[in-house]
Amino acid sequence: MATAVIPDCSSPATTARLLNFRGFRGGAVHLRQSVFFRSGKSTTTTRLMVMACETSAKVIDGKSVAKQIRDEITEKVSRMKETINVVPGLAVVLVGERKDSQTYVRNKKKACEAVGIKSYDASFPEKCTEEELLKCISEFNSDPLVHGILVQLPLPRHINEERILDSVSIEKDVDGFHPLNIGRLAMRDREPLFVPCTPKGAMELLHRYGIEIKGKRAVVIGRSNIVGTPAALLLQRENASVSIVHSYTKNPEEVTRLADIVISAAGHANLVRGCWIKPGAVVIDVGINTVDDPESPRGYRLVGDVCYEEVSKIASALTPVPGGVGPMTIAMLLSNTLDAAMRTHSFK
Repeated sequence: MATAVIPDCSSPATTARLLNFRGFRGGAVHLRQSVFFRSGKSTTTTRLMVMACETSAKVIDGKSVAKQIRDEITEKVSRMKETINVVPGLAVVLVGERKDSQTYVRNKKKACEAVGIKSYDASFPEKCTEEELLKCISEFNSDPLVHGILVQLPLPRHINEERILDSVSIEKDVDGFHPLNIGRLAMRDREPLFVPCTPKGAMELLHRYGIEIKGKRAVVIGRSNIVGTPAALLLQRENASVSIVHSYTKNPEEVTRLADIVISAAGHANLVRGCWIKPGAVVIDVGINTVDDPESPRGYRLVGDVCYEEVSKIASALTPVPGGVGPMTIAMLLSNTLDAAMRTHSFK
């Protein structure tokens, strides 16, 4: 009688070594047939089992790469100031008192200060009007000291988010959300001024770890305007064959299992199980989700979209959560702000 093999992904993931990825050199492995149950039906899947205690996947260390990028930005900002006496400036617009948004904004300001970028901020109460926000953004658009503008999302329901984001000058759209930037990203032989920070960070990890993209099959899980859709467009621009898995996709695990590269941005804890992954695939986990953990002082802990304990035994390389794509997002925001200042002042 067959039994379901369903490891507990809610337990804390084992810690893997942080290694520089230069292609997986597999150790001793063997294959076994396992039965996985889904919606009352069983499907037979070949599951890669690693004959070692530690995980087989090399960890793509976002913290380390982000630090390297911040060091590069610090050097360029310093050289720009010494050469033409210009300091890149980033303005952040915050509406309301959401604790998570306040934390994000505070972290972005600290990151700016650490690399020498000047930060400006404008905070509004929850019940502010669209006109107040539009006036503020217009002033930042006209300010020569401000090279990038970021509107912290989400905005209150009574605010038209599309109208607010569209009002940001395309030359200062360091979040990469302006429709003209997204439109250029989608078109061949056109270059956007900016690319959204999180998918840009995910791609930068692939580049810096020497992971080949051209000609590979890639699957992006999730199709949000902020991550999923631009990530798919970026992979396509680098000549990957791209599929998008979303809430209406039939048999998403079968589609995903064909991929050499998987980028998951679904926002669903432990959605991607080991049986979804092709042996040797590279997996970028963008998801940040909370799960209850009575052993944690906070009563919860952060996990990704990917079941780390299962996938780490099958993938050749994998980003952890936290410590993977998250640090890269802010690093890319700083990079976009520096690019905006350099472009404005024709500085190379």
